[in-house]
Amino acid sequence: MSEGDSAGESIHGKTSVVGAFFTRVGQVYQSWLDKSTPFHLGRWGGTLLLTAIYMIRVYILQGWYIVTYALGIYHLNLFIAFLSPKVDPSMLDEDEGPSLPTKQNEEFRPFIRRLPEFKFWHSATKGIVIAMICTFFEAFNVPVFWPILVMYFIMLFCITMKRQIKHMVKYRYLPFTHGKRTYKEET
Repeated sequence: MSEGDSAGESIHGKTSVVGAFFTRVGQVYQSWLDKSTPFHLGRWGGTLLLTAIYMIRVYILQGWYIVTYALGIYHLNLFIAFLSPKVDPSMLDEDEGPSLPTKQNEEFRPFIRRLPEFKFWHSATKGIVIAMICTFFEAFNVPVFWPILVMYFIMLFCITMKRQIKHMVKYRYLPFTHGKRTYKEET
């Protein structure tokens, strides 16, 4: 690698002030993310608060429906990835790789999500923040008849969730821990 090619380095091989600043901002951001990891309810509560603020802003401004629609589609995509297993059982042959148990006497394998909860939360929150920023720019306020977008989103949501639920029933997996059998340690 030649001089100045790596992030944060100037032509003379010394760290630039701008590069050092953004490196430090990234480290502080990652530190806050790491500290927030165990606080599920607080993280999701903050995201719901951001969502409420965003919806109130869109309602008051009476615009940015395309941005809101794109945010809804993005969140639907994240939710489907959250509900899906990391290894799709429909793509595997019987003898190829790990599979989910389909019979009572098969070995239990834990459900591993394609999109873990923390990444789901982080991506959803980033999407809301980006959508909020877009509402400050008139260029994103494309005039549309919003009831059509709402109906199309509801139709898309129902079709997508119906397909996902059929997939879950066909391959017998439950992406939630509520209601699953748990074993207590005997002492």
